Amino acid sequence: MDKTIAKLRQQAPLRTPTDLGEDATRDIAGALTALLADMFALYLKTKNFHWHMSGPHFRDYHLLLDEHGDQIFATTDAIAERARKVGGTTLRSVGHIARLQRLPDNDADYVTAEDMLAELGEDNKRLITFLREAHVVCENYNDVATTSLIEVWIDEAERRVWFLFEATRSH
Repeated sequence: MDKTIAKLRQQAPLRTPTDLGEDATRDIAGALTALLADMFALYLKTKNFHWHMSGPHFRDYHLLLDEHGDQIFATTDAIAERARKVGGTTLRSVGHIARLQRLPDNDADYVTAEDMLAELGEDNKRLITFLREAHVVCENYNDVATTSLIEVWIDEAERRVWFLFEATRSH
């Protein structure tokens, strides 16, 4: 291989070949990166509440939030890799997450179990809105692979909302 070509390849930006085009790469990767920041924020809040759960339903809620945390975390790699597959880049640091996340943190010293579940329910509902918005971006560029993944993540988030709602419902 010619040394000039090798040097050019080493200096080339992180671009994955794609047929989606520059605008699609920018918009889809941007939407996915914002989603990824929200997923990490929601993951950490879910684990925070999992670690700080207390009360008479401790075991059930603790296990529920552990399951939700695992599910949320499982999406993070798929989201980041999808941003790369379409030719973009994604998150690089915790600071990058903090700049992009739209879901609020909760650093309170104490939150009741009921408030934890209700807050996570609201956060998951907001996440569904963000997922639907990203779906529209991907649909506009005919990115069927990303829209398919997002549809699964919407279904998972809807299930989390349902479980959180039922866990806090008074009978």
